[in-house]
Amino acid sequence: MSRYKNASASNAAVALKYNPQQDYSPVVVASGHGKVAERIINLADENGVPVFRDDSTAAMLTMLNVGQGVPPELYQIVAGIYVQVLQIAKKQI
Repeated sequence: MSRYKNASASNAAVALKYNPQQDYSPVVVASGHGKVAERIINLADENGVPVFRDDSTAAMLTMLNVGQGVPPELYQIVAGIYVQVLQIAKKQI
């Protein structure tokens, strides 16, 4: 179960990956609403992947297609997410 209150009840979830040697920008690797969002969150949790919860950001990112890179207009938002995720990961060590 996610460490975030009501995370399994989320309406939207997006998983991003970023490999600076391979990707120009973070890439959407999973995206969905309802039960699919719940599954994305649960899989992340089961695999020790930090989960950052922000419903408005998730709603924006679900407008992107799986396999699509994050557009420049969303770089600042995604950079903020990565900072939060790195902080969460550091606390877990």
